[in-house]
Amino acid sequence: MVPSLRYLGSACGLARGGFPGGFSGACRPALGRPRPLCQGGRQASTSSFDVVIIGGGIVGLASARALILRYPALSIGVLEKEKDLAVHQTGHNSGVIHSGIYYKPESLKAKLCVQGAALIYEYCNQKGIAYKQCGKGLMAIDCPYTGIVDYRQVAVSFAQDFQEAGGSVLTNFEVKDIEMARESPSRSEDGMKYPIVIRNTKGEEVQCQYVVTCAGLYSDRISELSGCNPDPQIVPFRGDYLVLKPEKSYLVKGNIYPVPDSRFPFLGVHFTPRMDGSIWLGPNAVLAFKREGYKPFDFSARDITDIITKSGLIKLVLQNFSYGVSEMYKACFLSATVKHLQKFIPEITVNDIFRGPAGVRAQALDQDGNLIEDFVFDGGVGIIGNRVLHVRNAPSPAATSSLAISRMIADEVQQRFKL
Repeated sequence: MVPSLRYLGSACGLARGGFPGGFSGACRPALGRPRPLCQGGRQASTSSFDVVIIGGGIVGLASARALILRYPALSIGVLEKEKDLAVHQTGHNSGVIHSGIYYKPESLKAKLCVQGAALIYEYCNQKGIAYKQCGKGLMAIDCPYTGIVDYRQVAVSFAQDFQEAGGSVLTNFEVKDIEMARESPSRSEDGMKYPIVIRNTKGEEVQCQYVVTCAGLYSDRISELSGCNPDPQIVPFRGDYLVLKPEKSYLVKGNIYPVPDSRFPFLGVHFTPRMDGSIWLGPNAVLAFKREGYKPFDFSARDITDIITKSGLIKLVLQNFSYGVSEMYKACFLSATVKHLQKFIPEITVNDIFRGPAGVRAQALDQDGNLIEDFVFDGGVGIIGNRVLHVRNAPSPAATSSLAISRMIADEVQQRFKL
């Protein structure tokens, strides 16, 4: 039985988690795609849970795994809007296991990255998940600890650990509403024990005591559904990759990164080996006209309207106009990108590359047009707000840091919900 919640009574705002420690859990090797729903030996209805995690990306799945390993007696469910898990930011990730050298020393981001990388390597060794520790060249600095892995495979393995420990995963569940259960005349037991109702676009419902959201590109909208502040807003930036032709792959032996610009640390041409042997070059960063807009002409009127009217994008553009024009120019003309590539490998020509895949970065932006690079937790007031923890921003390198971040989230859940 979960203890009753002590209401926090504070305004919807920001909180910072502490630096987490590691954890381990031995489960059977995870192969293939997780089952859409696994009851895991629970006797109660699969539509009622003690804790629900909204979002089946790598951070949500790692958090679900951390919670069920810490609280095995709780019933925990994961809701994912797609039919498969980890198909958006996780599934379009570069695959780099970052070492932490890229980030401000002693910052939370750097600490989480260093610890997370160690945990990812350990986890992959335990599960037999293939990776390559191919190193990173940062101008004159060599960092041998950097590696590559298929993060979607890692996320799927997290999901299977979670299911084998008794957790449930519900796919094709796109959340539409989060509200308090309406009290029936009979004061039903489920309505009292599981007071939060989460409803999807099909009208299906699950009930729970507490909610943790790790909704990535939709973190602001999911937060708003629970009556919480919609800020910071998410602005989607598409990152287009180029691919080096196979006959030229010998030119790249490991990750090659430029010295980061503190204003835009995710910009700059990267040379990234992949687990399949291919070499990705990029990405750039251009505004996506749809939150899941992986193609240049993908468009959503609602997404664009929100970007223009609700976020600080206009201020960001005005403050950094030359950066935006440069990124758009490189996105349109391969020769412009090749000039940047040649600063690192002069032998590369336009004939050696072709256009490759793209990903979309969920960039949190404040009303003044500032990029939010810190981890942001968000709660609210009232009976719903005090039962919800929103992970509003889990910035790169969230995949590398996922196991460390999940411990931080579990600590935050424990503190807020008094589990």
